[in-house]
Amino acid sequence: MFDLPASTIVNKNIPKKTFDEYATPKQKRLFTNVVSKIKWAYKLSQQTINLNGIEVKEIQIFEIELKEKSNINELLLLINRVIPYPILFEIKHEEFLMYSISQKHSHPTNENQAVVDWTFSTDWKTPKEPIFTLQLAHNLDFVFSEICFQISGIQSFKNRDVTKLIAVEQKMKLLNINIDKLSISIKNCKQFNRKVALFRQLRILSNEMEEFKSEFTV
Repeated sequence: MFDLPASTIVNKNIPKKTFDEYATPKQKRLFTNVVSKIKWAYKLSQQTINLNGIEVKEIQIFEIELKEKSNINELLLLINRVIPYPILFEIKHEEFLMYSISQKHSHPTNENQAVVDWTFSTDWKTPKEPIFTLQLAHNLDFVFSEICFQISGIQSFKNRDVTKLIAVEQKMKLLNINIDKLSISIKNCKQFNRKVALFRQLRILSNEMEEFKSEFTV
């Protein structure tokens, strides 16, 4: 997985039933039907890598093996809410891998829960495709920030500010949603003049997306 110091290794299986008290019936079925195994693989902290942080005190690394290649965002959100520390998930199915990590903060009225602000995720990849490397330097805030930027694929910020990165991803998501809506409207439109106007709007949004991507992505 990652070439990390022996001091970071946890290698502890987490029973799926650990999350039963927080899960809905649907989520319990997902755990049963889709997830094969959850392992707490590594812990990055001052005790394990001699790095501290201001915002980030620990980073946990979980490996999740799936019975089938499936979307488990709902389960990742559940786990992220239950465990207050940032978690880097490595999700596996056969030779395919994907990674996910979330920015979150403490719940204002429930100290046993976290609030997820944004989630960074890769697509499914094969081991031959480079994902990222863990840069254990400076402090845990830096380590967390670099993980987020590498998973996002947006590398052109001079200031590695995760809050600004989230704003960029949010704008890209909104542009994609609007482009998809316009594409559906064009497909369903029967009036020629209306379709021409929709194509014009789509071209403007598509150009805006390309300019935005060229500014912030590598």
